[in-house]
Amino acid sequence: MDDGSLRGHLVVATPGLVDPNFAHTVVFMLDHSDVGGLGIVINRPSATPVGVALPPWEPLATHPAMVFVGGPVQPEAVVALARSAASSSTLQPVIPGVGIVDLRAEPDTVGGEVDGVRLFAGYAGWGGGQLEDEIESGGWFVVTPEPDDVFADDPEALWVRVLSRQGGWFSTISADPTLN
Repeated sequence: MDDGSLRGHLVVATPGLVDPNFAHTVVFMLDHSDVGGLGIVINRPSATPVGVALPPWEPLATHPAMVFVGGPVQPEAVVALARSAASSSTLQPVIPGVGIVDLRAEPDTVGGEVDGVRLFAGYAGWGGGQLEDEIESGGWFVVTPEPDDVFADDPEALWVRVLSRQGGWFSTISADPTLN
């Protein structure tokens, strides 16, 4: 974060953040600059299977193979992230091994270059300085992701897991707000 950008970082809701759009969320930042930020909530799978929403992408979907609720902005828009051990011409890299996939590409072509895809409906967006103000006021923690965070097998437990590994009082964090 030398340039001040949060791109590739996680912004993790603090226990006191009560906005229903973001309470207990882990947001993976796709872009961040002076003009604003864009991220996707990575720990809220929906009840919609990828095979129902975008059938051609189902074979590449990671477990759980559900469309995730990426955020409250433009819920009809879909963002696809993929992981890949090697550099891929079909990915717009965010961090090493994770990038954005253009869903207009043919899944068969992409499949040879990626190890899995996760789909997100909507995204989280902030205007210039807004996210920084929310961090400053105690709404978010900024955390460096671990390699498996974006594609966690148990995404609903990710918020507790990310906070717990920060140590200190975070190691006692609970998904039950009455215990925090």
